[in-house]
Amino acid sequence: MDKFETVKCDINGGVARITLSRPQSMNALNVQMMEELLTCLQEVSRDNQVKVVVLSGKGDAFSSGGDIKQMLTGLDEQQFFTVMDVISDLVTTLYKMPKVTIAAIHGAAAGLGLSLALAADYVICGDQTKIAMNFIGIGLIPDGAGHFMMERRVGEVKAKQLIWEGKVMSGLEAEAIGLVDQTAEESQLAEKVDQLIGYIKQKPLKAMIATKKIYAELQEAKLIQSLQLEKQAQLNMRQTQDHQEGIQAFIEKRKPVFTGR
Repeated sequence: MDKFETVKCDINGGVARITLSRPQSMNALNVQMMEELLTCLQEVSRDNQVKVVVLSGKGDAFSSGGDIKQMLTGLDEQQFFTVMDVISDLVTTLYKMPKVTIAAIHGAAAGLGLSLALAADYVICGDQTKIAMNFIGIGLIPDGAGHFMMERRVGEVKAKQLIWEGKVMSGLEAEAIGLVDQTAEESQLAEKVDQLIGYIKQKPLKAMIATKKIYAELQEAKLIQSLQLEKQAQLNMRQTQDHQEGIQAFIEKRKPVFTGR
């Protein structure tokens, strides 16, 4: 699938390895990457030869999150809703796809990048990887079903506190609270992923996928509602003084001064 510029996909032996490929931007998710990734995931979902999907990032990071530079160009309301709809389709496709999915995180996974990773069935990361749901730093809330994904892994109260804090965690810290499933030394990450693939391929995959489909159907209404609530709340947050201050502070490389407005 070399037709994509920002996403690479290699299919071999029933395994699709999908790589986010904007290394010069730490794989920040711009509109092009989100659209290409969505198309790639949809095609892989329909490929009956694929049993396991591995999502990773090229270069120094998994993904630094949404592309703030693109955000600064100023999306109007219609463009904003269009982008949010792509994000919704992207996360829903990954969460529901009839394959066993693995997110292999190295370097960093933040914001929307973390929401995306948490949609996978297994999340494996390097022990020194930096993990952050850091929307709060620019006066926004998680999107990409970040609320849903965090809650299903650590529970509502802990998810809420992590979102409010926006803390940067190491892979080991994230594993300790159940946000990710396994950690490995950065140099051993690929080997750890291959071991998991080998384990999965020895299992009765039809039974595994049947279980996945049952959970996906049980949770589908909640996932859709979460995405809808995030879309409207994110639009509201983009109009706050705190968000404008957060963006300005980001540009000026200083600590923001929030006023709750």
